[in-house]
Amino acid sequence: QVHLVESGGGSVQAGGSLRLSCVASGHIASTNYMTWFRRIPGKDREGVAAIDSGGLIHYADSVKGRFTIARDNAKRTIYLQMNNLGPEDTAMYYCAADGVAHLPLRADSYNYWGQGTQVTVSS
Repeated sequence: QVHLVESGGGSVQAGGSLRLSCVASGHIASTNYMTWFRRIPGKDREGVAAIDSGGLIHYADSVKGRFTIARDNAKRTIYLQMNNLGPEDTAMYYCAADGVAHLPLRADSYNYWGQGTQVTVSS
């Protein structure tokens, strides 16, 4: 089992920045892939950024150049630095993890999920 705890959400104005964190505990092999998703009410979860334990990274096109994912394996933590935020980035952001993820930005690749942290961007 894996337990994931997100933090760092909040409210910012357009153009601002936030940094999200997700700390994992439990079965370390099941945290090889760790990924940020977001959900806008009424829409499916969207994969935002994924990183594996070796540092391989995937980004959604919608966030490339604005968001940066990073990982500290010793702390079992991933981060999402979000810059130049816009109202379209308003969502609940979730951290997900699993040992294998053939399609790292797909929600059905993951068995372990955090509770989420809300990000609200005002125009």
